[in-house]
Amino acid sequence: MTQFINSRENAVTEAIDGLIQASGGALAKLDGFPHIKVVVRNDWDKSKVAIVCGGGSGHEPSHAGFVGQGMLTAAVCGDIFASPSVDAVLAGILAVIGSSGCLLVLKNYTGDRLNFGLAAERARAMGLKVNMLIVGDDIALPDLAQPRGLAGTLLVNKVAGALAESGASLDEVTAAAQKVSESALTIGMSLDTCTIPGTPKEARISENTAELGLGIHNEPGAEQIDYSTADAAIKAVSDKMAPLMGDTPHVALLNNLGGASVLEMSVLANALAHSSIADKVSDIVGPASLMTSLDMHGFSLTVVPASAADIAHLDAPCAPAAWPGCKSFGAPQTQPMPEGLALRTFKASTDEKNAQILDLICKTFIASEAELNTLDAKSGDGDTGSTLAGAARGLASAQDRLPMANTEDLFGAIGQELGQIMGGSSGVLLAIFFTAAGEAAATGASLQGALQAGLERMKSVGGAAIGDRTMIDALEPALVALNNGLGAAAQAARTGADSTAAILQAKAGRASYVGAAQLEGHRDPGAQAVALMFEALSQ
Repeated sequence: MTQFINSRENAVTEAIDGLIQASGGALAKLDGFPHIKVVVRNDWDKSKVAIVCGGGSGHEPSHAGFVGQGMLTAAVCGDIFASPSVDAVLAGILAVIGSSGCLLVLKNYTGDRLNFGLAAERARAMGLKVNMLIVGDDIALPDLAQPRGLAGTLLVNKVAGALAESGASLDEVTAAAQKVSESALTIGMSLDTCTIPGTPKEARISENTAELGLGIHNEPGAEQIDYSTADAAIKAVSDKMAPLMGDTPHVALLNNLGGASVLEMSVLANALAHSSIADKVSDIVGPASLMTSLDMHGFSLTVVPASAADIAHLDAPCAPAAWPGCKSFGAPQTQPMPEGLALRTFKASTDEKNAQILDLICKTFIASEAELNTLDAKSGDGDTGSTLAGAARGLASAQDRLPMANTEDLFGAIGQELGQIMGGSSGVLLAIFFTAAGEAAATGASLQGALQAGLERMKSVGGAAIGDRTMIDALEPALVALNNGLGAAAQAARTGADSTAAILQAKAGRASYVGAAQLEGHRDPGAQAVALMFEALSQ
């Protein structure tokens, strides 16, 4: 089992119980478990229009996660990707409906239409005021007679919930919700299928391929396209939407289908801000996980024309924590840098030999990016190669403003550059190393003496020593051997780097949190980087 569940059979009921138990008493369930899975507000007095939504589970936080003041009154939950029964839907209606009536919102799937539709008919036969709204916002297949209901359902629920909370009538709530439903456009894209509990994962999307125009039940998309970047993904989606959008301002809902990281979703939001439809998007909901497909590594984008009233309803206060609000969308604001962060100014100069050395070091780190990342993945977070390669690219691009002919200034300038362009502890330590080396050179120290001073300062601040399984294991012996030439330094660095593969307990860095089994037989990536650098210089 590769998921945090106990069994497929109990996953939905246990998830609902977990949601309710963590709600602080705001939510409750009807006493019909496990066959009738209905989540209701605990504070509902039936004096206002009730908003009931639901469908198959696996789309969390939809729909039970949006039950609360200002949004849904009740959510009717089915099993994973399966519509709830007629009795379950009817139970949800009867539990919350009052004299003001109920709006039943459902996504356009056959099972939902049948079960929710029959439940609505039975409720009306009892003399109850029930309106039903079917959302079909999917634009993947424009000629489809019955487009699927996707994340646009949430915009419908939020507008309806805000109006119901304000005391609007059933007809007013229905009309506003219908307007949103009819104008919402949604299309999804994924890099992988989802993992359905108890079912083998389907591998239909190959590497460097994305599926465009897919639903939320793991069904295949309308087409498979080449995948390259987040910008290209947003372009593919916005190209489908642009011809269907008018010139009025729109609200965009950027939805995580379940498996994309928060970082990826923010990158997609930035891509949206630079897309062909960016000038039509005035406000945004998300990016957030709103209408998921279990752990699908994808996203969907919904747009809807929005009046000031619509935006007010979408951003109206509501109890469910899963609703991120509706915020204005535009260029990032900036503030001036604080005073006191003055950088030292260095006078640029040229020196062919120093330029060749720096160029060779930069090329070595760039070429070894993948190798060092793979090595770092054994004991850390897999980014040592990228960190060093990024620093190398930064230094390479800064060569024309470096004091190449003045060694003491060159060390200081490199330290200053690394302090700005390198992240993590390695960036700080290397900045300290070169800054201290520059200070030592300014007092008349030899090249080896200056580098040794930099090493001692780095060891003092970083706390690492020989044998701790860090870059020090290769750097210190290399600097000691440097008096005998670059060949001797390279050999000493290689011996030191190789020795780290037998050190089974790191005493510094992220590897110190890793067990011996993961470290054995793998060199420390920092030490390996030092060895590769000296080997390149010696050749």
